[in-house]
Amino acid sequence: MQTTSRRYFIDWIRVIAIGLLLIYHVAIGFQPWGLMIGFIANQKSWQSLWIPMAMLNVWRIPLLFFVSGMGVYFAIQNRNWKQLIIERTWRIWLPFVFGMFCIVPIHVYILQSYYKTGLKYTPDPGHLWFLANIFSYVFILSPLFFYFKRNEEGKVVSAIKKIFSNPLGLLLVLTAFIAEALIVKPYPYELYAMTWHGYFLGLLAFFFGFCFVISGDPFWNMIVKWRWLFLSAAILLFILRVVQFNMAAPVYLLVTESNCWIFSVFAFGFKYLNRGGNVLTYLSQAAYPVYILHMIFLYLGSMLIFPLELDVHLQFVMVLLFTVTGCFTVYELIRRVNLVRPLFGLKRK
Repeated sequence: MQTTSRRYFIDWIRVIAIGLLLIYHVAIGFQPWGLMIGFIANQKSWQSLWIPMAMLNVWRIPLLFFVSGMGVYFAIQNRNWKQLIIERTWRIWLPFVFGMFCIVPIHVYILQSYYKTGLKYTPDPGHLWFLANIFSYVFILSPLFFYFKRNEEGKVVSAIKKIFSNPLGLLLVLTAFIAEALIVKPYPYELYAMTWHGYFLGLLAFFFGFCFVISGDPFWNMIVKWRWLFLSAAILLFILRVVQFNMAAPVYLLVTESNCWIFSVFAFGFKYLNRGGNVLTYLSQAAYPVYILHMIFLYLGSMLIFPLELDVHLQFVMVLLFTVTGCFTVYELIRRVNLVRPLFGLKRK
């Protein structure tokens, strides 16, 4: 496998996706059904906020699965199979187990205290379910990825590169995701957490993310060329979902919209975000610990701010700022303590 320089735009997309995750989770607290999925819900709803959140919801999680698959490509450049498993065990499995027993119980305790439901906890991955999925994908797909690594000039990898240098190759991706949805029949489509739909969708995105990176510049140049078509299609399909289908579009349209958003993000990211720097270095390191921690500060901020007699829009901003500030403050402590760093997915210094 040829040496490939780090694609900075992939790191930017990962950071942005984590940021959107925080905004999305804050927005759930302002929906009347927030409590039904385990969030502290404000008595003052901001229901129109859900329109842009519904747009995000069909592609934000699949995007992270794509990016995770891309990350494996770079991880195996200088590692063998055993080294990859050991590295991913420390980086993914350890934070997952630690989080399930030491992080998730804290925000569950805050939720139960707020609603005075009595304190109890059954081990649950909570928002960290994503990590368990990713860890299993590494085991399942590593043999295939290392086969690609050993045979990059072979027929299979050459065929992958040829397929994804052409926009018609993306129809293969679209067909795979539509087939998954038709077979699994998810309802709603956006229910990814701890479902078979979320698992198989993630597996497909993880695989195709790797394929996109191994395809090299011909793939990236192709999607940049067609970026406005992808973006226009995504916007039109979203408008159709809102106006014509009242957010309940047929699954094949949801899948198509989701993929068009994702192709757009990668295309515009490649064109405009492929540069490093100190800001990216800092945020890229912080993204993982912030993802692990954010539910604690989201619930704590909700508990403190929701009872206040304030405008609902101001409350949203305050909860978001409280969550971000709390996460980065604790991250500053974590990154300075060598013993704690691995528990949040950071390498020891």
